Amino acid sequence: MKLALVRQKYTPFGGAERFVERALTALRGRGVDVTVITRKWSGGGDAGGPVVRLCDPFHIGRLWRDASFAGAVQRIVARGEFDLVQSHERIPGCHIYRAGDGVHATWLDRRAAVQSPWQRLATRLHPWHRYTLRAEAAMFRDPALRAVICNSRMVRDDIAHRFGVAPEKLHVIHNGVDLQRFHPGLRAEHRTALRTAQGIPAEAPLLLFVGSGFERKGLRPLLQAVARLPGVWLAVVGKDKRRAEMEKLAAMLGIGDRCRLAGPQPDVRPWYGAADAMALPTLYDPFPNAVLEALACGLPTLTSHGSGAAELIDDNSGAVVDALDVASMAAALQRLLDGDRAAGALAARQAAERCALDDMTDRLLDLYAGLGVFPRPV
Repeated sequence: MKLALVRQKYTPFGGAERFVERALTALRGRGVDVTVITRKWSGGGDAGGPVVRLCDPFHIGRLWRDASFAGAVQRIVARGEFDLVQSHERIPGCHIYRAGDGVHATWLDRRAAVQSPWQRLATRLHPWHRYTLRAEAAMFRDPALRAVICNSRMVRDDIAHRFGVAPEKLHVIHNGVDLQRFHPGLRAEHRTALRTAQGIPAEAPLLLFVGSGFERKGLRPLLQAVARLPGVWLAVVGKDKRRAEMEKLAAMLGIGDRCRLAGPQPDVRPWYGAADAMALPTLYDPFPNAVLEALACGLPTLTSHGSGAAELIDDNSGAVVDALDVASMAAALQRLLDGDRAAGALAARQAAERCALDDMTDRLLDLYAGLGVFPRPV
C-alpha cells in the first residue's frame, strides 16, 4: 500500500504537522510506504524517515501559491501512483482530508461579527477567499473523497450541515497531547523563576493567552475582560503584526502595567507553569492545541463556543463563553481564579488525559485499517 500525505508547508512545530508526524510514525510501524508531498520541508532527513517529494510550482501571491500547489497534487493523484492520498489542504480529488483548519466558510461568518461593513465587503470580494471557498466546497463534494478526519465534533457537525457529507465519512479524532511533556509539575519548575524575570508578583493571579493571530484568538475582548478584574495579570504568548496595537489598547484600558506581551516563544512550558489559568476566547478554532496543553498542565481554561476544545471542558475544568461577551468572560475568569486551585488543576488534567497521544494514534490506525491501508489486527 502506497500512501501520500499532503501538506503545503511542513514545519515540525505546527499542530497539523505534529498530527502528520504521529501518523507517519504509526504508519511506518505497520510497514506502509509513506510519501510526504510538500512545497517546503523542514522535518529533517533522518534515516528511516518518510520519502519527501518537494512540489514547488512557480507562484506570486497566496492565491497562485495555493492553486498551483493544488493543481500539481491533482496531477499526481491522476497518475495513480498512490493508493490513497491524504491531504491537509483543501484539494478536490484527494481520498482523505484532515480538516485541521476547520471550515473556511464558518471562519468568515464568525469574523464578520467583528468587521465593519466595508471590511465584510472586502472579505467577500477578496480573490483568495473566493478561491478557498470554491475549493473547499468542491473538495467536500468530490466523489473521490472517502474519509474526513475532524479534530472536533464541532467541525464534524459543521461539515455535515454545510456540505451534506455522509456521516460514515466523518471521523472525529481529537488532537493528541504529550502528557509527559505537558504536566502540572511545570508549576514547581518554572513559576518563581519566570515571574521574577517578568516582574510579575509571586502571588498575583496570572492568566495566560497562547496563540498567534490575535483577532481570531480573541485577544481584544480578553484585554477588555481583564480590565474588569482588579489585580489580575495577563501574559500573552504568540506572534501577530498587531502586537503594538494590543499593547496600546492595554495601556488605554489601564492595565498596561499588568500585561506582558512576550511574543512567540520557542518553549511555552515555563509560561504554563507560571500561570494560574488559561484564556483563549477564540472567534473560531477547530481544536486549539494550546487549550489541550494548558489543561494537561493543570490550568483551568476558558474558551469560547467557537472552539472545538470546548467539548472537553466543564464547570470543574474551566468555562465556555461567548467570544464577544466581555462581561460574561470577566465573570467566568474571576470564578476560575477564585476557585479551589487543587480541584481545578485535577479536573483540567483529567480532561486532557482523554486526548493522550496513544489514543489519537489508535483511532487513526482504526480509520486507516477500515480504509484498507493495512489489515485489521486479528
